[in-house]
Parts: sequence; structure tokens; C-alpha cells
Amino acid sequence: QVQLVESGGGLVQAGGSLRLSCAASGRTYSVYYMAWFRRPPGKERDFVGSISQNGAITYYADSVKGRFTISRDNAKNTVYLQMNSLKPEDTAVYYCAAAQTVIPTRVPADFRSWGQGTQVTVSS
Repeated sequence: QVQLVESGGGLVQAGGSLRLSCAASGRTYSVYYMAWFRRPPGKERDFVGSISQNGAITYYADSVKGRFTISRDNAKNTVYLQMNSLKPEDTAVYYCAAAQTVIPTRVPADFRSWGQGTQVTVSS
């Protein structure tokens, strides 16, 4: 399995931006379907977005569509989550995850590797 480490979280005012990074170990990173999830305070984990192995196809939750962008750099074994126009309701711990599948999915159980999470707090 691939090891994942997120970074880039922090405190930002509403309307601001943050970029999260997820660095992966392992030579076969490019075969993994990658996704971002988040867990708001006191709530369950939610799907944020995902990206195909070659980066050509992305999916987003309706709540972040148009504001968040997922990208990946397979040469750097890294996936990114650019978050713009942040809202207080975006406050959560953000996790990246990897799945060995070519079929797009947003089901957490399909992802075998998870990072430790990075806190994003958006103040109003």
C-alpha cells in the first residue's frame, strides 16, 4: 500500500484560499485513483473530490464544485486540493486517500490507504 501524508492546512478567513498537498511514497503512485475527503466537527466523513490516475478526469461534491480543484503531479507523487472562496462550513479535517481501481468511486471503503489528515479552519 502507498503511504500518504497531507500538509497545507491552517486557519483562513472566509473568502480566502488554501492549497492542500498529499505526498505519497512508493514507486507505483501513478496507478492509484486518488481522492480527498473531509470530516467536519461532529459529523461523518464526506467525499470532497477525486481524480483519475492520469489526472484527466475529476469529480467533485456539489458543495465544493466551482470552488475546489484537484490536481496531481505523478512525477512528484503528489495530489493537490486547491480551495478557493472558502466558507466556514468548509471547516474540517481533510484526508487524502488512494484506491487501486480504474472505476471512479467516492465510497470510503474502496480506499485502502489514508493520510493522517490536516485541519482546515475557516473563520467568519
